[in-house]
Amino acid sequence: MILIDYKSRKPIYEQIIDNIKSLIVSGVLKRDEQLPSVRQMAQELAINPNTIQKAYTELEREGITYSLKGRGSFVGSSLQELRTVQQKALLEQLAELSADLYRLQVPQQDAWTVVQQVYEQQKEDEAYD
Repeated sequence: MILIDYKSRKPIYEQIIDNIKSLIVSGVLKRDEQLPSVRQMAQELAINPNTIQKAYTELEREGITYSLKGRGSFVGSSLQELRTVQQKALLEQLAELSADLYRLQVPQQDAWTVVQQVYEQQKEDEAYD
């Protein structure tokens, strides 16, 4: 379910956040579904419960999850809501990258070609899944 790359430079709590968001976007976790308890996930991943709690707190701060006292954490965002948030964030990153490409005088057509190639590769990959 949740995979941690201990060699990654990305902090473990951020990896947990990204994994949970991916599970929501992919439809594995649905709105109002309960997340594993902090203790349960800490045991499964063999990491400190404080790390799990930090991830859960951040997810709640972002409005992706909510908690009920004594009951645990639950998915608060629907698939479409989370996709919309992620799409907005990725488009902002794309705008920043585009500005960098422009400053480096990369021809616009070269940038378009890369985007088109990535989209085509993704379509091919989905066709084989």
